[in-house]
Amino acid sequence: MTPYKDLSVEELETLKQELEKQYNDIKTKGLKLDMSRGKPSIEQLNLSMGMLDVLNGDSELVCTEGVDCRNYGVLDGITEAKQLLADMMEVPKDNIVIFGNSSLNVMYDTVARAMICGIMGNTPWAKLDKVKFLCPVPGYDRHFAITEHFGIEMINVPMTPTGPNMDIVEKLVAEDEAIKGIWCVPKYSNPQGITYSDETVHRFACLKPAAKDFRIFWDNAYGIHHLYDNKQDYLIEILMECKKEGNPDMVYKFASTSKISFPGSGIAAIAASDNNLKDIRRMMQVQTIGHDKVNQLRHARYFKDIHGMVQHMRKHADILRPKFDAVTDTLERELGGLGIGSWLKPYGGYFISFDSLEGCAKAIVARAKEAGLVMTEAGATYPYGKDPKDSNIRIAPSFPTPEELKTATEIFVLSVKLVSIDKLLGNL
Repeated sequence: MTPYKDLSVEELETLKQELEKQYNDIKTKGLKLDMSRGKPSIEQLNLSMGMLDVLNGDSELVCTEGVDCRNYGVLDGITEAKQLLADMMEVPKDNIVIFGNSSLNVMYDTVARAMICGIMGNTPWAKLDKVKFLCPVPGYDRHFAITEHFGIEMINVPMTPTGPNMDIVEKLVAEDEAIKGIWCVPKYSNPQGITYSDETVHRFACLKPAAKDFRIFWDNAYGIHHLYDNKQDYLIEILMECKKEGNPDMVYKFASTSKISFPGSGIAAIAASDNNLKDIRRMMQVQTIGHDKVNQLRHARYFKDIHGMVQHMRKHADILRPKFDAVTDTLERELGGLGIGSWLKPYGGYFISFDSLEGCAKAIVARAKEAGLVMTEAGATYPYGKDPKDSNIRIAPSFPTPEELKTATEIFVLSVKLVSIDKLLGNL
């Protein structure tokens, strides 16, 4: 294909007329399509329906601790659930605390505890003049929403093919005591699908922060969310790496079963050092008597162990893989060689990251919406919703049916082409 930048003004205007006709034909259909969030499809949710039959009115509901799961007790999670999530998170079960259904909720609570009570005896963040967080970009909008909610200043750190730019991370955390944390999605990152390299993880473990209460917020949301059996990214386990480097307390690791069982009723966990967990449990004793043990037991008995969970995720991959392939194949077929966008083909996770020509992302998303396709707002992958280049767009292929996804991708490609032509013609 001839790159658009090599076409004459007349050729671009002629091409635009042809594309506008296709676009208007689609608009007349009154479509209502949604690629805005990484929601599991109905077919994926149906995979876990057997979990609802694991417990019934005749079930024995006493956990390993000897506690009736219908009653009070067991503050930090039953042993069966701890073992299941510990194996999923590749940490010892004694370094796990089980919470409710959402790891996002656990992350919010973790920041809130730091703001109100401080971390391991350090000054509560709310009493400091300034608190800052590093934010790899493009990144996860819900992470950024938490820190923005608490008035924490966010600092962009560019992502590279091997993870965040560690030269910048190392320099900033060593120089500025106000920097208290960094958000990380280290495996199949949201939205790019990048997995941090061995060197990147090692450099994280060797950080020398100026702040004693600096913490790496390690959201391993997609730890077992592979799309392919024969192409799977590998990630070094961060807790062990930090311990080896003499920084055992520097990381909080988060995960959940939200996109494994049911997003609305999974189980979530934090993994951390003994010192960190002692601090967390002390505050939990005031906050709660314990989270939903019946649901923890249900998960443990349904999956049985990590092998059952891995087999279950292969079924998810069989549903997701054709959708991801369909999107990336269409992008390559329709946009490859045109010089108006770039994207990454992930081996796991829930998103495809697309970078348009600078100054085009908002217009592309608006064009798509006008034609009946809702996408994540342009800018959402940056703190404060401000993408300095206005170029990154997050594509979420999981929720639409294959037929809907085909039409949605066609709308997206048309929108990219039309907006890019306007950009090259000087109309943007």
